[in-house]
Amino acid sequence: MTYQTITTQSLEGVLTITLNRPEAYNALNTQLLSEVADVLDLADQDESIRVAVITGGPKVFAAGADIKEMAVLDAVGVMNDPRPKHWKRIYQFSKPLIGAVNGYALGGGCELVMHCDIVIAGDNALFGQPEINLGIIPGAGGTQRLIRTVGKPLAMKMVLSGEMIDAQTALQANLIAEVVIPERTIERAHQLANTIAKKPPIAVRLAKEALLKAFETDLESGLNIERKSFTMLAATEDRREGIAAFMEKRKPEFKGR
Repeated sequence: MTYQTITTQSLEGVLTITLNRPEAYNALNTQLLSEVADVLDLADQDESIRVAVITGGPKVFAAGADIKEMAVLDAVGVMNDPRPKHWKRIYQFSKPLIGAVNGYALGGGCELVMHCDIVIAGDNALFGQPEINLGIIPGAGGTQRLIRTVGKPLAMKMVLSGEMIDAQTALQANLIAEVVIPERTIERAHQLANTIAKKPPIAVRLAKEALLKAFETDLESGLNIERKSFTMLAATEDRREGIAAFMEKRKPEFKGR
């Protein structure tokens, strides 16, 4: 399938999505969000895809929403905006989503970072929610996910001032997982994706689901979800294979069954 605002590549169980609007610093317009969501929907149903990596390339991740597109929307237009549905589809991707971030990840770009499960950033990366400078606030979960991720003091500072933070600050605040030199960002994301792609896919999905529930529910409910998933995995071939391979001192061959 041909896309207008992204490129895709699939290799050894890893799908790579590259945002491709260089003339707009990969600004997240409706078409781009729709195409990302479409690709992830297809990948969710494709058993050969086990992990997805999303990147903006070596120079910039995404500098925000498309301001020109936003400028023509009145209150009714914003109310009928299809983008929240696309964001929801991205969030509902059930397999691991790894972000590889170089350069700016601002506004919607920072919110896309927070939709990823693991983020690798170059030491040139800059993160921010500068919507306040336009008389608006984050609209794709920025106020809710940011405060849950980095805590109230830093989230308040970022959202109310519009100031950016660098990669090391983002790492210390738990917004991202690793910082590398920019030349290694995408390489490291793929290295991690390849490692995860070799793990038992059912267990990976259930582990992601259980971890995300920790943000959305109380401890007791989360523990119940964890236990149900743990019990469910006892019926899988992959669990039997994993245990057998450990006992026999060999590498397991997980098949997603």
